[in-house]
Order: sequence, then structure tokens, then C-alpha cells
Amino acid sequence: MTSLLNTLSLCLCVLRICVIQGDFVDPPTAEPILSLSEKETVLPCRYQLLSGDTVVQVTWYKEKPDATKDQIVTAHHTNGQTAFGAWSQRVRFQSSEPTVDSSLVIMSTDVSDEGKYLCRIITYPSGNFDTEMSLTVWTIPISSLDPVILVEGQSYRQAASCRSVARPPPRLSWETDLNGQSTNRSSDNGAVTSHYSLHPLRSMNGKKLDCIVWHPTLKGTRRIRNQLVVHYPPDAEVSGFAGDWLMGLENAALRCLSGGNPKPHSFTWLRVGGELPEGVITHPNGTLVFGRPLSPSDQGTYQCVAKNDVGVGKAEVEIIVGDSPQERSLFEKMPMIFIGGAAGGAADRDAYRHHLCHLSSQTEEQEAGEGADSEEGGNKHSGEGCFYQEDELCQHRCQRSDGRKHPSEGGGDHKDQPVFPRGAGPLP
Repeated sequence: MTSLLNTLSLCLCVLRICVIQGDFVDPPTAEPILSLSEKETVLPCRYQLLSGDTVVQVTWYKEKPDATKDQIVTAHHTNGQTAFGAWSQRVRFQSSEPTVDSSLVIMSTDVSDEGKYLCRIITYPSGNFDTEMSLTVWTIPISSLDPVILVEGQSYRQAASCRSVARPPPRLSWETDLNGQSTNRSSDNGAVTSHYSLHPLRSMNGKKLDCIVWHPTLKGTRRIRNQLVVHYPPDAEVSGFAGDWLMGLENAALRCLSGGNPKPHSFTWLRVGGELPEGVITHPNGTLVFGRPLSPSDQGTYQCVAKNDVGVGKAEVEIIVGDSPQERSLFEKMPMIFIGGAAGGAADRDAYRHHLCHLSSQTEEQEAGEGADSEEGGNKHSGEGCFYQEDELCQHRCQRSDGRKHPSEGGGDHKDQPVFPRGAGPLP
């Protein structure tokens, strides 16, 4: 009976304690409170009193690595608030009545604020009540990408480096179509570095090589855009000549085109086997201009030399200067020279006679106005305007100025020293 009474008495005592003891509103869970560096952090602490109890004092502590407690701030129901040490400029109570709402505000959270915190409520007459919580501080990634300028022909090497610092450590990757490999390194301070390496080729220049940063503080991923830079020598090419340059052509020009990376900083023009002709002008942009009408002396092989910081590119073109249109016209008017008297036959001879007659007529008309006599016998055509002609269609144009006539008109034998126009020969 005595044992039963003792047990009942203990249960009533426990029940009394449970009834008279208050409780914390929204007590923290086992999960830590997450906050961001340089942001405001609120540590909750609200105690629900029972009737008859009074909050005398509220004190916040931060647990040190050696398990001792660092006092942060205190609020007394009559003596007011007191903050301690370096915390005095960094913390405040969320409410103007800290004995009612004792939540603590860290105004600008630092990574060093991470750790365990304790909120102690001192009541009268019930005593002291504590609540503990953990704070985890994350930082937004600070990321950068350092590109490397490569040169075609170099060995396998680093093309870009991407670095990101955050808590927790970020993850880095590369987005590219380039054929290379990446290596990642991490450090204790939350810094992660990724290097991308490859064999540089000119075809890789300008290709995408983006760094991708992943972190729980980001909505999605962050992309750091980058294009690979590969330097290579100029690839020279000459334009402007299409095989159609003629004597007398004005404003003729050659242009030296070059890709290269970087762009060429100088162009030099040469003529293989000799100096550049007089009257040509070279321009810094790689243009060679003939500042006068073309002449046969401008023919030759021209070479353009383009230079950049990496190397040299050369290109050649052979310039041929053809006859002018006027000279071509005169050449086309010259009579055909028949080789072999019997090869052409009667038809060729007749055609030749008609052509000579036509030239003779033109020559007579051109020289008729000159009024100059020949040195022998005073002939006014100087022996060039007329010739002994067997074609009756041209008899009236083939009379000499001394009165001699064609044999058909009784002018004597056709062997009497005929006179041919310039460039023509005797009949075959």
C-alpha cells in the first residue's frame, strides 16, 4: 500500500511540473537554419509563459569550438539590453519587447557566424529554460574565368581556367565542342578550380568554351561565356588580277588579302627578280596601286608578304600586260600572209586581192589629205597607197599618180614594178 502511494505521489509531481512549465513557440527542428553570407539572419526564440510567471532576463550565447559559451546579448526586464564585444555592432533583438519575443537578428551574416546558438529564458518563479539551434551559412559563388591565348603548333596545354568560391563548394563543368580534357581541384576554403586543356589548332579559334557553375544558392546554373583564342600566321592571297590587264589600263591595283590571327600589322610588296616599277604606290592596308597607265614594263611576278605577331604569309601572282584595244584593232586589220603559192588556190588569191584593194583604198584616202610628194618621181602616195592590181573591181583605185594605168586599160605590162601597201606582199 505504501509503495502504491509513493508511485501515485511521483506521478502527480511530474504532472504538476508538466502543467506549470511553459514551452517555446515554434521550437527549432533538428535541421540547421540556413542563411546567406552578408544577408540578415533571424534566430527564433519565443517562450510561452504560464499565468503567474514573469520573464526576468533573456540571454543569447554562441558555442565556441572548445564547448565554452560566448555571451552575445542580454535583455533584462528592468535594466534593458546589453550587447557584448564585437557582437554589439552586429546584432539586435527582433522585437522592441525582447522579454516577449526574444528572437535575435544578425544584421549582416558572416561565414564565421556558423555554429550552435543557445537562447536562455530566465523566469520567475519557474526558473530557466533553454532552446538550442544550429546555423549554417552559405555564400553565393564568386566565379571567374581566365582564358589563355594559344598559338597554333604548340603542345598540349591549358586553354582556360575557371574558378569559383562558395559555401558549400560549387561544382564546375565545361560546355564545348572542342576535343580536350578538364581537371578539377578543391580547397578547404570552398574554392574549386577547373582547367581545360587541348592541342591548339587554327580551326579551334573562336569556338565556344563556356564554364558552367552549379550551386544550391543559384536558380539553375550560371554560365561564364568564353571563346577560345588561337593565334596563327597569315594566310596570304592576292586579288585584283584576272588575266585581263591591257596596256594603257588606268587605276590597276593588286590587293593582298590575309586571314591570320591577329590581323597582319604590315604588308610588303616585291617583284621577283627586280625592283618595283616606277609609279606604283603601296598602301598600309596591303594594296598596290599603279599610279599611271600600264605598260609592258609592268609585267612580272609580284609577291605580297604579310606579317603578324606569330609569323609570315606569302602569296605570288604573275602579271601579264596584253596589247591595248587600239593595237589589237590594227593587228586584226593586217592582211593574212599566205605561205605556199598553190596552197590556197584561186579562192584564196581572190580573197587576198580584195583585201589588199580594201587596204589600198583606205590608205589612199588617209594620205590624200597630206599633200606630200614622194622622194622618187613626185608620186603623192610615197609608193604605199597603190599597188599593181589584177582585180578589175579595184582598177579605179590602183592608178599611179604619174598617169600609168592598169594593163586592162592599156597601161602596160603587169610586171612593171608594182607598189604594195604597208604590211602587204605580192600576190601568191
